[in-house]
Amino acid sequence: MKPKHKGRSNRIFRHYRIRKKVSGNPERPRLSVAPSINHIEAQIIDDYDQKTLVGFSTKSKDFKKASGFGKGGNVEAAVAFGAYVAEKARQKGIDKVVFDRGGYLYHGRIKAFAEAAREKGLSF
Repeated sequence: MKPKHKGRSNRIFRHYRIRKKVSGNPERPRLSVAPSINHIEAQIIDDYDQKTLVGFSTKSKDFKKASGFGKGGNVEAAVAFGAYVAEKARQKGIDKVVFDRGGYLYHGRIKAFAEAAREKGLSF
């Protein structure tokens, strides 16, 4: 019997399905989130001009200094990272974004990140 997806995970297919509908423009750029086991990365992307406006990571020295978290592999760090991203985005003049969860399920660290970013004034 042949494998149905030939090695591609269900997350990849969910991500393709989401990206058909979610796109960033100059007024509302796309906030893309990519968690790994130990860290979280986020980018604010303008898909119209195909440019990354700003990128963030829990690996960065600024985030570690501001929050005190060494790693972003838990929910508490995701909350701190969401607030950090929202604050930095607002400093760049970005108030409204389109949230792209990248095919990851909306629970745990992704949900905590999104809710913390909303609480700090990022609108999506």
